[in-house]
Amino acid sequence: MSGARIRMLHLVSMSLLKIRSRVIVQAQIMAKQAGLPISGPLGITSRRLVAHYLAGGNVPNVIRALIAAHRASLELNFDQAAAIDLAGRDVLDAVRTCVYPKVIVCPDPKKSGDPMLSAIAKNGVELNVRAQVTVRTNLERLIGGATEETIIARVGEGIITAIGSANTHFEVMENPDNISKAVIERGLDSQTAFRIVSIDIADIDVGQNIGARLQADQAEADTRVARARAEERRAQALAQEQEMKAKVAENRAHVIEAEAAVPRSLAEAFRRGMSS
Repeated sequence: MSGARIRMLHLVSMSLLKIRSRVIVQAQIMAKQAGLPISGPLGITSRRLVAHYLAGGNVPNVIRALIAAHRASLELNFDQAAAIDLAGRDVLDAVRTCVYPKVIVCPDPKKSGDPMLSAIAKNGVELNVRAQVTVRTNLERLIGGATEETIIARVGEGIITAIGSANTHFEVMENPDNISKAVIERGLDSQTAFRIVSIDIADIDVGQNIGARLQADQAEADTRVARARAEERRAQALAQEQEMKAKVAENRAHVIEAEAAVPRSLAEAFRRGMSS
C-alpha cells in the first residue's frame, strides 16, 4: 500500500538471514514517502538496504541523512552515504553540519587544557587569543579527510604565525580581523572533511612582555659574565702580585748572599797579600 515494493519472498529470505525486516521495511517506506528513488541501478532497493545492514551499517541513519540531503538539495546518493556510515562517521550529523554550520573553539580547552592561544608579536609582547571557527561539512572529503583536530591545529598555527608577523601588538589589537583574513587565505581546510566558513577572534588579551623579560635576562647574564671575567682578572692580578713578591724575596736573598761574600773576599785578599 505504501509503494515500497518489497516482495513476500524477500521478507521470508530476510527472516531466514535473521535480519530485522521491520528496519528494512520502514527504511524503504521512509525513502518512498520522501521522494527518493527506490528502484533502478541507483535506487534505494531493499536488497541494497539488506546488504548495508549485513555489512554492519546503520540503515535508519543513512535513510534519514539521505532525506535531509534531498530536502536541502545536497548531492548525496546512497552509495556515498553508506560508505560514510561504514567508515565510522555519523552521516546524519555530517549532513546537518553541512546544512547548519557548526562552531569549533580554537583551542579546545577540553583537549588541550589551555583556553587561550599564546602568540608573541615582533615587539616581544605576548597576546592570548581564543578563536571561533565556523565550519561546514565537505561531503566529498568526508571519507579520508582530516577531522576537527586538524582544523584546530592548523587554525592555531595560522593565528600564531599571523601574530608573530605583526610589528607590534597594537596592530593586532586594532585590527583583529586581519588575523582572520590571513589565516583563511592559507587554505587550511584542504584535505579535511570540512570547509571553513569564517574565523572570528572571540577574545584577545595582552599577556607578558616577553621581549623585555628576555632582554632583562640577557642583561643579567651579561652582567654575570662580566663579573666572572673581572673576578678572573683580579685573581690573575693577585697571582701575579704574589709572584712578584716571591721574586723580590728571592732577589733580596741574592743580595744578602752577595753582601756576605764581601768579607770573605776581603779576608782572602789580605791572606794572599801577606803571604806574598
